[in-house]
Amino acid sequence: MLSTLIFDVDGTLADTERDGHRPSFNLAFREFGLDWEWDVALYGELLAVTGGKERIRHFVAQYRSQDPLPRDFDALVVKLHQAKTRHYRALLERGEIPLRPGVRRLLEEARAAGLRLAIATTTTPENVTSLLAATLGEESIAWFDVIAAGDIVPAKKPAPDIYHYALQALGVPARECLAFEDSENGLQSSLGAGITTLVTVNEYTRGQDFQGAAALLTDLGEPSLPYTRLQGALPSLAYVDLSLCLQVLQNHGFPREAC
Repeated sequence: MLSTLIFDVDGTLADTERDGHRPSFNLAFREFGLDWEWDVALYGELLAVTGGKERIRHFVAQYRSQDPLPRDFDALVVKLHQAKTRHYRALLERGEIPLRPGVRRLLEEARAAGLRLAIATTTTPENVTSLLAATLGEESIAWFDVIAAGDIVPAKKPAPDIYHYALQALGVPARECLAFEDSENGLQSSLGAGITTLVTVNEYTRGQDFQGAAALLTDLGEPSLPYTRLQGALPSLAYVDLSLCLQVLQNHGFPREAC
């Protein structure tokens, strides 16, 4: 039985990392008079660390360890992240970050069929709702029964905590869910909660280890623009609809609930 679809956000619903979060971080750095600059390649490396505030701390420790830090460094990190979120929301409001292929179609099909929808992400709740409102309209926020985001759990992906939280809030067993992720960290998180997972890669994640994924695709595809299958037993050129989601769950579902 397939009752629920659970989506990651950054890189899964939209290609937000390279052209959304990265330039927003850089704008925040400049706003605070910092000469830090995260280019495309560097940001790809930093994505190994989940969570924006954690990413800033990692960057400073690894790349700017010789810089003198203010006594209130932790407070600065929080302010930088808040500024970054503000800049990111401005990009969304200008319509500069569209949804990935197939996302809108699958969400609408799931709603029409009475399936439940949820979000499980390390990005902030504000980033989630801003993306949904900008791409699907304000009313789309209510499409999701649960939006598990940000610091709502102490351990971020690849820990399974965010998915455990979502499952508990939904009140559904893992065996009835299908998760959608784009990264190795996200996949480890969903699998750790016992959830069958379909991965749609992007430029930053294509070379990562996706062992355990039910299938690895370029995107969800559209009837006129099918996905390319990179791994798994799904049709080679098709698009992900509810019948294909059910096939994935039946063929690759966990034999027991979350471990």
